[in-house]
Amino acid sequence: MFRQSSPSIFIIMLVATVQMTRVISAVDSKEEPALELYMHDILGGSSPTARPITGLLGNIYDGQVPFAKQIGFIPPQGGVAIPNANGAIPTVNGVNGLPLGTGLGGTAFAGNNQNPPQTQLGPDGLGLGFGTITVIDDILTSSHELGSQTLGKAQGVYVASSADGTTQMMAFTAMIEGGEYNDNLNFCGVYKIGSTVSYLSVTGGTGKFKNACGIAEVRPLISSGQHVIDGAETLLRIIVHLKY
Repeated sequence: MFRQSSPSIFIIMLVATVQMTRVISAVDSKEEPALELYMHDILGGSSPTARPITGLLGNIYDGQVPFAKQIGFIPPQGGVAIPNANGAIPTVNGVNGLPLGTGLGGTAFAGNNQNPPQTQLGPDGLGLGFGTITVIDDILTSSHELGSQTLGKAQGVYVASSADGTTQMMAFTAMIEGGEYNDNLNFCGVYKIGSTVSYLSVTGGTGKFKNACGIAEVRPLISSGQHVIDGAETLLRIIVHLKY
């Protein structure tokens, strides 16, 4: 009768243990397929989804400065723009009057990033937009078109967190519509304006996303313009990688 040697039995048991460990690890991680969202952040116009509420730009936007009269950011006919502390004339988008550097698009609102304008500085030497808090109720869709299937809303805030206006600290909840158990995902992190990709942390969720964690890749896209709006839109593609 053939009898297996002790070393052979040991090797078989070792291989079986390794395979079992891989199976258990795969079950424990419970990594789901990536979730793809398109976020439409619109400032100004007739149907905005975002509004600066605090900070110097927020005060100008809402006409909250003393004796303010809401005339927008573009000087009235015959008016003269007040220079910045460095002597530069504030630069705005001529279409909707929003100051460059506002929102997630930064200087992209000018429509020409080859020679971006100088950051508008305050008397303290910091950018005028530094510290501005913008509240959002952005639309989430299944594709890049604003008129495509709506998946839900992204509600929260982003804060101009760098003096030169290149980053926005974002904290928002993606509320997915149609979920039976209030399916929400929470995001937090720094979005880098002008970067090809930024990363946000998934800090938790509710409903089917309960105990979820992971990361989200955020990439800016250029809107196709098929859905005409009169505000300044920043289109973000968000790829979410989840684990439980």
